[in-house]
Amino acid sequence: MSSAFQPFASLMGRVLISVIFLLSGLSKITNWSGIEGYMASHGIPAIPFFLTMAILVEVGVGLALLVGYQTRLAALVLMLYLIPTTLIFHNFWAFHGVEHQNQMMHFLKNVAIMGGLLEFYAVGAGSLSVDAKLASRYTAFPFWPRAQRSI
Repeated sequence: MSSAFQPFASLMGRVLISVIFLLSGLSKITNWSGIEGYMASHGIPAIPFFLTMAILVEVGVGLALLVGYQTRLAALVLMLYLIPTTLIFHNFWAFHGVEHQNQMMHFLKNVAIMGGLLEFYAVGAGSLSVDAKLASRYTAFPFWPRAQRSI
């Protein structure tokens, strides 16, 4: 890939992956009672707590990924968040027929998103990000801890 295009590809990757979390979090806010019922139907305990945490992760960490702030940590948090979410809400093995196929596609979609998040965890946000901007400021201070300067 052309090195001139690479920053834009990384930015677009962050936009495309983060939008699913942002929209999902916002829909949880606007349809709180409907999501409560859906969570209850899956046997989730302490629904107000877990629903609030889901919104904070999806919107807060989704925004961090979008702008490229603490990108590696954000990608890791979202990837770990998707593991129980996928296993609980897209348990395709418990269904038959059309619903089995539908849930399997959602399951595999989440697995693919986890793959994309792992890539951001591995390589960081790229040069069009808050991380890159902060890293360029830290280079002016050679005594700043190395971990703070990495993208």
